[in-house]
Amino acid sequence: MCGISGIIRFNDEPIEETVALKMRDSIAHRGPDDAGIYMNTRVALGNRRLSVMDVSDKGKQPFSSSDGRYIIVFNGEIYNYKEFVPELKKKGVHFRSATDTEVLLYLYIYYGPAMLNRLNGMWAFAVWDNVDNTLFLCRDRVGTKPLYYSIYKNTLYFASEQKALFTAGVPCKVEEKYFYEMFYYRYVAGENTFFKNVYKVLPGHYMYIRPDCKIEKSRYWHLGERSSAVKIEGDISEWFGYYFDRSVRYRMISDVPVGILLSGGLDSGSLAASVFQQGYQNINTYTISFKESELNETPLATNLAADFKFNSHHLFVEGDNLYNNLLKAIWAHDEPLIHHNDPHLAAIAQYSKAHVKVLLSGEGADELMGGYIRYKPLKYWDNLQFFSKFLNIPYFNKTDRFRKLLSYLGSGNINDAILLNASNFYPEHIDADSLQYRKNILKEAEEYVGNDPIKQALYLDQHTYMVSLLERDDRSTMSEGIECREPYLDPTIIEGLMSLPSSHFVAGKKGKAILMNSIGKKLPSATRNYKKIGLGVPWERYLRQDDRYKQVLYSLKQSEILNSGLFNDFKKDDLVKAFFAGDNSNNMLIRFFFFVRLWETEYYNKFS
Repeated sequence: MCGISGIIRFNDEPIEETVALKMRDSIAHRGPDDAGIYMNTRVALGNRRLSVMDVSDKGKQPFSSSDGRYIIVFNGEIYNYKEFVPELKKKGVHFRSATDTEVLLYLYIYYGPAMLNRLNGMWAFAVWDNVDNTLFLCRDRVGTKPLYYSIYKNTLYFASEQKALFTAGVPCKVEEKYFYEMFYYRYVAGENTFFKNVYKVLPGHYMYIRPDCKIEKSRYWHLGERSSAVKIEGDISEWFGYYFDRSVRYRMISDVPVGILLSGGLDSGSLAASVFQQGYQNINTYTISFKESELNETPLATNLAADFKFNSHHLFVEGDNLYNNLLKAIWAHDEPLIHHNDPHLAAIAQYSKAHVKVLLSGEGADELMGGYIRYKPLKYWDNLQFFSKFLNIPYFNKTDRFRKLLSYLGSGNINDAILLNASNFYPEHIDADSLQYRKNILKEAEEYVGNDPIKQALYLDQHTYMVSLLERDDRSTMSEGIECREPYLDPTIIEGLMSLPSSHFVAGKKGKAILMNSIGKKLPSATRNYKKIGLGVPWERYLRQDDRYKQVLYSLKQSEILNSGLFNDFKKDDLVKAFFAGDNSNNMLIRFFFFVRLWETEYYNKFS
């Protein structure tokens, strides 16, 4: 697990070593154990290493092939890398280390991109070919590991985080045409980012950068095509249980201690149960605690850890600890925080460093198996449309959930409802131009999963909302030099689940019947019957009680970003005044403005 960066020139101007080093070291938090750089007249490759596999100096990056032709920098883990060693030895490879980095490099040398769908893992890596003067960039199937790039002044820059690009001299400017998507979805999906001229390598894609400046992009993993080829034989729950246990075993492979992010709910509880049932011992679990009883899952997590004889740890994130981790999370994430629990994850990652270097997370279970309550209206869309007029009467329209449902039902046709399923705000008209990637993915979903709105929403979420969650997990944990692994995101599980009809996901009172009837059977009734909370954060209390946060809200009128484009239409002073008077009807708006404004002062203004 590492941070990677690089520069490739499209002219004869030499690369300044000081720029390459500053770029690399701007992401030193991702790899506090070691640093390396490779340079020639055309390219510079940088690496900051977090030692997890083969912690000796033999795993130092950049890593070169024995003949010096190929150089790799790699961020991630290939969990099944040992399975390829005999095959590569037969081809004459003499391994100099016990790292997955070296295996990955030789797989690329012998098979090229054809080897990618054989990999089980998470990755973002770059390979430079000294003969062809060609750079290869690749990102894992679902976007667990980030990879950004920009072309500026006849030069391509790439890195694990955008700040490295800005450190190298790429201008840091927001892209106003994506204000719409950032506001309604809190995340710019697809190749684009919140910044001008800064792009993502798409999940499941790779790129070749040729010496003539030509860039060739290819998609090596297509969820629709892969899932269409899957046919699960026998009992679905048994199938899931087998592959989930295998996925957990893969993700327990490590030369350093592994712990678990444990909420005590079904997703992380099933993960802990699998670890326990497979005989792993002396496992440390980590839980975020809250003063609010309705948000605090610590008692449930503590009891579950005790049942498995795991070591339970929990942490309250309040006061200065919260504030300091909030600033750290803003810097780590590069773009405005959209999930609002990033500082809590950063704090628990920092806390866990005393015992572990790797954390397992239950991320992905909801997007794969329909765990969010927001999917359920899609099952009854026509009936809810008919009854929506009754929901508008005062008797029903008292709670945030009913008001949100009413707004959602007014979003229009079923396609618009699917596009807005992950949104907290519902516009009268969808801006099709700025949402082209989302619309393309929805069209792809219609082609491969048929006329099943829940499956279409899951497909869309796995390409958009889930990617934002994975980026949050990566930034929050890697800001503290901790690796996060997600066992639910095994490719066999993803492809298999998408091949099933949505009846498997919405059956039963709690949904996620496949999980409940497989690994979930090993959980105590308290966990099986627990009402899902998620990592909710009491920001309304924080904002009203801490003067530092109050000042941010009082400064909205000074914001260049919030007083331009789409954001300028809101009467922010009136909203803030009402909020401090106790009005909770626009809490999500207040949160949005707060996080954008604080990001503007603590990150954007320092670069722009």
